[in-house]
Amino acid sequence: MSTSSNYDVIIAGGGPAGASAAIHLATCGARVLLAEQKTFPRPKLCGEFISPECAQHFDRLGVKDQMLAAGPATLAETVFYSRNGSKVSVPSSWFGSDGVALGLSRAEMDECLLRRAYAAGATVLEDAQVTDLVFENGRVQGVAIRARSQPGRARSQPGGAGSQPGRAGSQPETYRAAITIDATGRTRALARRLSAGKENAKPRRRPMIAFKAHLENTLVAPGVCEIYFYRRGYGGLSSIENGLSNLCFIASARDVRSCASDADRVMREVVSQNRRARLTLAGARAQSQWLAVSLESFGRQEVAPAEGLLTVGDAASFIDPFTGSGMLMALESGELAASAIGNYLNADGESPNPSALRVNYAAAYQRVFASRLKVCSLLRKAAFVPGLAELAIRFFGASNQIRRRLAQATRGRASETLFSPRT
Repeated sequence: MSTSSNYDVIIAGGGPAGASAAIHLATCGARVLLAEQKTFPRPKLCGEFISPECAQHFDRLGVKDQMLAAGPATLAETVFYSRNGSKVSVPSSWFGSDGVALGLSRAEMDECLLRRAYAAGATVLEDAQVTDLVFENGRVQGVAIRARSQPGRARSQPGGAGSQPGRAGSQPETYRAAITIDATGRTRALARRLSAGKENAKPRRRPMIAFKAHLENTLVAPGVCEIYFYRRGYGGLSSIENGLSNLCFIASARDVRSCASDADRVMREVVSQNRRARLTLAGARAQSQWLAVSLESFGRQEVAPAEGLLTVGDAASFIDPFTGSGMLMALESGELAASAIGNYLNADGESPNPSALRVNYAAAYQRVFASRLKVCSLLRKAAFVPGLAELAIRFFGASNQIRRRLAQATRGRASETLFSPRT
């Protein structure tokens, strides 16, 4: 295994959390390597709902104009439907200065952010898998990466291939850095390596399956993100670019098996238990391939599992999709990690304290996200029980003030950039 040049920060995963951290750090002069397992643009299982607060992050990241140029749908409100048709609305104007949410495919959004990361000065490797962590003196100090493309997929220009060490089928190369960020999403590919071989050999119980596809011919209301609750699950339908709709839903593994794991059958027989969904999806057809993934759990994971290793985005915590704040948390956590790392890299003296970085990031993450994660865990209890969902929708529908407070409790205040360019 050969060794490559050093970086300040290595980021595994090119989604919104990893790209956000890369852009903020590279803009401030850090040497950043971002390794993405896929080649962009690529589809991604996601609700593709961008809440109004994200506009401020896009502005700071320098991608707001590019996002709007992609032609996203504008979403003025989110309407929650119980199984029997009761509904309650949450206006997008309750969140953020722009007051409008966007519907944009992850293929478009992630590609835009990855282009910006390259333009900001990060080295971006696509089709490159992080295969292992590198330890030295008891802390993470880099990763091993296998670049599988031929030739390499380091970005030399937006959307293009350039040159990088490594050829298809080559041996992994070691890349060293003071800090590594796990932005690999729910798989937590790097953090889980810390416990490899220590976990019980019994397979994990995965009681839920998530599905996503782009649909045509839906009857979703214009400018509305619709959320449907049904037995043992929920789903969301909203418009995106090019006149399509995105349907993303969660169903119990038991119900999926009863439909022979056929996503279209699950949509017709499970999601359409909801009266509103039955209407909007009656003539719908999948325009893209269905994506599916098993889900283990929601909530927070270890955000600083080892010295030299931080987690962001879904690798740090997976918030319930029906809150519409997953994209916001990804961007926020990327910026939060960049802020903590920036302070660490700019620390006075010649020997920054890696233990202090770990403690400071964990404390900052707790301060920013703990409250909303707790609120969402309580809402989850109602979301998966149709009877409770019905009662909750009726209760919160009776008071705009209570509904607004609850909706805002699933968010946080806009974060600020906390570090300055390196000198």
